[in-house]
Parts: sequence; C-alpha cells; structure tokens
Amino acid sequence: MSKIPDIELISFDLCPFVQRSVITLLKKGVAHRIRYIDLDNKPGWFSEISPLGKVPVVRLDGAEVLFESAVINDYLDEVTPPGLHPADPLQKARNRAWIEVGNAQIGRQFRLFMEQDPAGIDDKLKAYIDGFDAVENTLAGPFFNGEDFSLVDAAWAPIFTRHVILDRLLGEETLARHPNVAAWAKTLTAMEEVGNSVKPDFDALFDAYLRRKGSVLAGSV
Repeated sequence: MSKIPDIELISFDLCPFVQRSVITLLKKGVAHRIRYIDLDNKPGWFSEISPLGKVPVVRLDGAEVLFESAVINDYLDEVTPPGLHPADPLQKARNRAWIEVGNAQIGRQFRLFMEQDPAGIDDKLKAYIDGFDAVENTLAGPFFNGEDFSLVDAAWAPIFTRHVILDRLLGEETLARHPNVAAWAKTLTAMEEVGNSVKPDFDALFDAYLRRKGSVLAGSV
C-alpha cells in the first residue's frame, strides 16, 4: 500500500460537501486536519488554489491540490483502503449516479434554508421533500446498498444532519411519507462518524447563519 499523504481539508464550517469527506476519513480512521476559512472574506492563497473559488479543497502533503467533493472522496477512498465503493463496476457506477442525485438534493435543501420570502417557503419545501421520492424505493437498508456503509451514505449524511435542524425549526417530521428515507436518515445520523464530522456547536452556528442570511426559517430560531 502506498503511503497515505498528509491530508488538509479546507472548509467553511457549515459546508455539507466537506462533511462528506470528513465522514469518509473518520469511517476509515485516517488522520487529517481541517482548516476553516470565511467564504465571505476568502484569503488570497485560497483563491490561488481553488479554480472555482469553492470548498472543499484538499491539499496533499502541502502541495498537490484537489477540488470538488466527489473527486476528493473518490481519491481518498482509493488511497485509504479498504474502499467504500462497491467492487462491481456497474454497482459502483450506479452509486456514483446516486451521489449526483444527492448533490441536487443538497441544492434544494440550501435554497429552502436560504428562502427570504415567506410566500416562497412552501414551494421550496415541496421541491425539497419531493426530492426524496426517487430514492425512497431505491434504498436497500439499513444503508443505501444494504448492510455495508458506502460513499453514497457519506454523500447523503450531511443532508440528514441538516434535516434534523429543519424538522426542529418547522416543528414537524417532514419525512412522514418517506419511511425508508426516514429510517436511513436515523441510521446515518446515529453514527459516531457523522456526529463527529461537524463542529460540536454546529446547530448554534447554523441557526446564526440563517439569521445573518435573513432566512424565513430563522424566525423559528
């Protein structure tokens, strides 16, 4: 096995895409460190190494740089065996496709949290909840593929970390018509690796972020 490089994750402290990689590394027990930046006041060095100006970015041995969460997680998975992708090429491709579905759901969730117009919140919430329809009947349970945790689970877990906050703010369980997704969410959020993949004061930081952004949901905080 080749030497595992020094791994530095560069992150915004609420970033769901960085959380994916942290979950992966914690699950594998791989040493890493996280460097947090302010996305509203990006340091000059970050702009030089991030072509898209976004997190996550991974710096390897202080030199080589990777960006985009799916690419980063695929690389980390390959250099830190055993892998969390299925061995079968078709199943692996299928898993990667569902990670892309997770990307779209993160976008819907973000737009819901950032909604500033009370008249728009119901449509945003419906679009987000409807976004679980396709995955509801695809889950094998308890994890996406069955008994084994995979990178699909790592990709969707940040959605459920934030979904717990959403249900708290709304005062209801919004996955009532998605029992398979609800069970998956419960399995993932109960994992030590998922809980430890965010800061201990994550909920308070998230609430403060909603207030700063003028979110309709901040009125429930």
